[in-house]
Amino acid sequence: MRTALSIAGSDPTGGAGLQADLQVFRAFGVHGAAAPSALTIQDGRRVLQALPVFPSVMLEQLRRLFDALRPDAVKLGMLGSDDVLRMVNLALDQLAPNPPPLVIDPVLFASDGTPLLEARARDGLRQLCQRATLLTPNHPEAAELSGCEIESKRDVEAAARTLLKELGARAVLLTGGHAEGDADDCLVQQAGQRVETRWFEGARIKGEPAHGTGCALAAAITAGLAQGAELETAIATARTFVRHAIASAFTLENGARLLNFGAGDDAGEARAADS
Repeated sequence: MRTALSIAGSDPTGGAGLQADLQVFRAFGVHGAAAPSALTIQDGRRVLQALPVFPSVMLEQLRRLFDALRPDAVKLGMLGSDDVLRMVNLALDQLAPNPPPLVIDPVLFASDGTPLLEARARDGLRQLCQRATLLTPNHPEAAELSGCEIESKRDVEAAARTLLKELGARAVLLTGGHAEGDADDCLVQQAGQRVETRWFEGARIKGEPAHGTGCALAAAITAGLAQGAELETAIATARTFVRHAIASAFTLENGARLLNFGAGDDAGEARAADS
């Protein structure tokens, strides 16, 4: 069985973060390994507090894990602090010289605006992104990291290209879940001396926003890469999987909507739909 590793914050609701990543990996038939970077106090609607792990604990978690197994793909989510981020970057050296695909979801703040990464960690994040196979920012994250205003599809492409150039990732998928209108995602990637752009179009599903869609998309792409899929195929399959999960989302007593990751059949259906 292929293995995917999630390094992310813990979400007690199971709707996002580490717990959601593991559910997505399992839905794709991939063994999920996990190293928590932070504990959070949240209810699916608001993040009340985020508590990063001790940096030394982060480093030792990963060193011992990599002694035991070599993941086929790695996903980074919320890292919380500059110190934790730097320990993750250091630990990833252990996977050289042929590192597995790395998907980075640059979690800067929660949907309610709560900061989830220290401002002083931005330089470290840029260094970390140089390892990335794919970076998956949403509109607010892309605007923050690129310094670009994003109001049109042309702005989306410009911001994605800026991130590709300045952060050094091999590809950037700028996701459209926070945009007005349809939820179209823009992929830019380096192809030799050229930068190629591809739009993945998707009509917005009606209803209240669901918790954890960005985490789930990045995790589903990671699972596809762990199984050996090409990047664009992994993205297309992941988008179909997440659309199914949104369409069948369920609501908690406090009104938070959580994605329905199913029992494993949705991932197979997504692969069939995109084949």
